[in-house]
Amino acid sequence: MSAKKTLTRAEIPVEQTWNLKDLFETEDAWKTEMEGLRKEIETVTRYKGRLAESAGTLLDCLLAQDALNERVMRVTAFAHLRQSEDGSDPVNQSNSARVGGLLSEISAETSFIKSEILELDKETVDRYIQEKPELEDFRKNLMDVLETKPHKLSPEAEEVLAAFSEIHQAPFMIYERSKTSDMRFSSFTVKDGKEYPLTFNSFPAYEGSPDTEVRRKAYESFTETLEQYKHTYAATYATEVKKQVTEARLRNYESVTDMLLHEQEVSQKMYHNQLDTIQSELAPHMRRFAKLKQRMLGLETMRFCDLKAPLDPEFDPPMTYDEACSLILDSLQVMGPEYMEFMEQGVRNRWVDRADNVGKRSGAFCSSPYGVHPYILLTWHDSMRDAFTLAHELGHAGHFALAGRYQKISNTRPSRYFIEAPSTMNEMLLSRHILDQPNDARMRRWVILQSLGTYYHNFVTHILEGELQRRIYELADNGTPVTAQILCEQKSDLLSDFWGDSVEIDEGAGLTWMRQPHYYMGLYPYTYSAGLTASTAAAQMIQEEGQPAVDRWLSALKAGGTMKPLQLMQQAGVDMSTPEPIQQAVAYVGSLVDELEKSF
Repeated sequence: MSAKKTLTRAEIPVEQTWNLKDLFETEDAWKTEMEGLRKEIETVTRYKGRLAESAGTLLDCLLAQDALNERVMRVTAFAHLRQSEDGSDPVNQSNSARVGGLLSEISAETSFIKSEILELDKETVDRYIQEKPELEDFRKNLMDVLETKPHKLSPEAEEVLAAFSEIHQAPFMIYERSKTSDMRFSSFTVKDGKEYPLTFNSFPAYEGSPDTEVRRKAYESFTETLEQYKHTYAATYATEVKKQVTEARLRNYESVTDMLLHEQEVSQKMYHNQLDTIQSELAPHMRRFAKLKQRMLGLETMRFCDLKAPLDPEFDPPMTYDEACSLILDSLQVMGPEYMEFMEQGVRNRWVDRADNVGKRSGAFCSSPYGVHPYILLTWHDSMRDAFTLAHELGHAGHFALAGRYQKISNTRPSRYFIEAPSTMNEMLLSRHILDQPNDARMRRWVILQSLGTYYHNFVTHILEGELQRRIYELADNGTPVTAQILCEQKSDLLSDFWGDSVEIDEGAGLTWMRQPHYYMGLYPYTYSAGLTASTAAAQMIQEEGQPAVDRWLSALKAGGTMKPLQLMQQAGVDMSTPEPIQQAVAYVGSLVDELEKSF
């Protein structure tokens, strides 16, 4: 008996898809706007060579750049979302490439803005802001540019680098294209003869299967295919790393890590605190968790592919999309009417694409084109677990909807260090809401397990991705070539260091670096843990203080990118300048494991 086949995009009911007509009514309208944008570049380039003229000229240029970027963002989002919904469609591939060319052109043509701001000094910028108070909205961005002065290249070199921006995105594009369009996984058959299809999107569901045979055979088939691509993917990732190392040297940074942290406005101390504290203090709790799973699931050995197996195999609450929407909306009421306005629109007005179809990008994300509304991609499996994924992405949507309402486009995005705080806050509020209802012991335990899943995702999966990045960047800075062997060895070593003798780390585990696109996004993975650290602390304050803590949190969301991440978290009431919030969050994870152990 064969399982249900994966549908093509054309076969998916429209109500399970997002409504891209809110961006462009038709593809022709999108094409017309994209072509028109090339002519609009002149609205910005006419200020080239003139930014030092006066405060008025600088303001006019920055306003023109914002107006252009808003239109560019819509054009880019449309192509990106189409490519994400079906990367196997040649039209989507072509349109995505066309947008890449446009972005490269605009980036090159407008690179003069940063170069000319760098020719100014702080005193001049301060004087300009006094003369034109409207420039106050751009203060942080202007000061951020001035901070890069020691690392600037000549205007001509900056323009050349900007012109190559599409090429610089090639490693990520090749990785994503290969995953969605070329990589095919063999179906697998279990002892009773049942055959299961396997895709990149469906594998996470198999990882969480209560059936050990299904889980392990899916893993075997999945890693067999990864093995066939490892040298190509290693070369792709090595190109990404080499690009960053080269740029860091050109810009006179001590290391690629220094360059990437500068972009995030994060100190070396904050970065290493996050990686070191969590790995050293969390490992004992996670090893207890793994041993508890092994014992309760009756496994002779605890393999790497068993780590996401449900601890209570018989209990996996089903949940429809509509049921999840109602539950999430109830759980978020504490955030107040303005926030809830966005949440209700999100689940009722087709902001969410939840179908599973051939060519759809794996995982989940939220894209937030300014002036329109956020779009959420995920794959719905009719499990209560999906409700937590939806709540997470709605957290991103609420954040950028609020930031978009209160800030200019150039001020909407904070540092990546803060990005995952609003999303994980929603997960925590959902967990707490369910636990506050009358529950039997089994449901309470399931929710605790789900909370542990959130911490596992951010404090284990992403921290260990961050640790691999830390090791690879250090090796690359020292001239060591990045190869499949190096990547697999380093991944296996760090997994062994973290799990000790509680988990069997097989060769397939060393291929885990091939699964996530985050390695192509700079130092992104470790920031998941920073966001969750902040939301853990802020959620505790909301529970203890109520409205004042909610108001602080919402003020941080509305602030968008107008503050550095340390200030933004302090605005929310959390001080990340010390390891204390990290230690408290890890201790909280330990308390969840404690309660879990007592429940069996």
